[in-house]
Amino acid sequence: QVHLVESGGGLVQPGGSLRLSCTASGFIFSLYHMGWYRQTPGMQREPVATIDINGDPNYADSVKGRSVISRDNDKNTVNLQMNNLEPDDTAVYYCSATSILPGQQGPNYWGQGTQVTVSA
Repeated sequence: QVHLVESGGGLVQPGGSLRLSCTASGFIFSLYHMGWYRQTPGMQREPVATIDINGDPNYADSVKGRSVISRDNDKNTVNLQMNNLEPDDTAVYYCSATSILPGQQGPNYWGQGTQVTVSA
């Protein structure tokens, strides 16, 4: 089966940093765009950062300059380094995988989510 296993969430103070990691299995990792989304209660799940199969990243405006997404195709992992965290970054963060096939609309697979809480 397909698995996206996330780790790295937790409680940090404003201005702190976290590194989220996602380890994928059960599909051809190099043929999928990867990403991180986040969701808070009552809100839509929104993209935070994505990285395509060529390694080109895109970031939401809210995290530009504070976050770096990376992938390692040899290890089937995608990471999100988040720095200078703010209380508004508090959310459940989800790892995603999206097929490069032309008919695909939205992520094919999701991780279980990892909680990030930014609070003093």
